[in-house]
Amino acid sequence: MSAAESPERSAAHPRFAEALHELGLGELVSRVRRFPDQTRTAQEAAAAIGCELSQICKSLIFAADGVPVLVLMDGASRVDVELVRRELGAEKVTRAKADVVRATTGYAIGGVPPFGHATRTRVLADRSLLGHDVVWAAAGTPYAVFPMAPKTLIAHAGGALVDVRETAA
Repeated sequence: MSAAESPERSAAHPRFAEALHELGLGELVSRVRRFPDQTRTAQEAAAAIGCELSQICKSLIFAADGVPVLVLMDGASRVDVELVRRELGAEKVTRAKADVVRATTGYAIGGVPPFGHATRTRVLADRSLLGHDVVWAAAGTPYAVFPMAPKTLIAHAGGALVDVRETAA
């Protein structure tokens, strides 16, 4: 077991590792994988892991009428903002700015995990994530990811299962 895989010195962001322990998922800390190069984008993460792009779980923060909301989406898809707006019954939905993402989650864009955030937000999880037995998500840094069954990930994130994926016109 390498130092990066050791539970004592996890590859996960310390706040995320702590959140895993608080959720009773301490065993997952040792499964976090750290890469020498950034896995900030879904493409970078899929290439580093050697998995399909759709097996990456993107954690994206949007602002619905100014209130942050987390959308979990598979790495091969884009979020349809209009579907998110309808789902939330909001007037306006936009991508959140980097400072809002950090203030809401406690993490920088490219390393936002699906749970373990600084503040509690509403979570929408796109149904496309259920197409795999395992998905990979950021572990609090742009260099670290962890695997989890999508249903378990969505449950720990407190996500509502929805269809907010952009479809081809």
